[in-house]
Amino acid sequence: MPELSRRHILGMGAGALVVSSLSIPFSALAANTMATDAIMKFTGGAKPKDGLVTLDMPEIAENGNTVPVGVSVDSPMTADNYVKSVLVVADGNPSAGVATFHFSPMSGAAEASTRMRLAKTQNVIAVAAMSDGSFHSAQSVVKVTIGGCGG
Repeated sequence: MPELSRRHILGMGAGALVVSSLSIPFSALAANTMATDAIMKFTGGAKPKDGLVTLDMPEIAENGNTVPVGVSVDSPMTADNYVKSVLVVADGNPSAGVATFHFSPMSGAAEASTRMRLAKTQNVIAVAAMSDGSFHSAQSVVKVTIGGCGG
C-alpha cells in the first residue's frame, strides 16, 4: 500500500468538499420536485388558481420542529358548492406532503389547523379541491431560524 502524503490527503479532502457541495442543490431540487409532483397528483395535472385559500402561518418560525399552520377556504359549503379537500405541502422538506384535510357540506366551514415540522426556510403551499372540479391555492414563505438568530 503506497504511503499517503499530506498533499494527497488535502487533495482528497478538497475533492470530498466539492462532491458534498454539489449534492446540496440536487437534494433541494428533489424536495421541490416532490412538492410539485404531490400537487400535480392532487389536481390531476390541473393548474390551481390563486385565491379563495388563506394560509395562517408565522413569517418567522424560531423552532422548525413545531410550526403552526392554519388553512381556510372561502366557500359557502352548500351541497352544490363546497370544498372537498385541502392539500398542504412544504417544498423544502425531505417529504413534501404535510397534511390533507377532507370536508363535506356538513362541515359548515372549510377550516383546519395543525402543527408541522419545517426542515429549513421554505414555501408552504395549500391547494383546495372544490366540488365543481376547480382548484385554488395559496402560498406562504416561512423563515425557519435557529434559536431566533436568523437562518
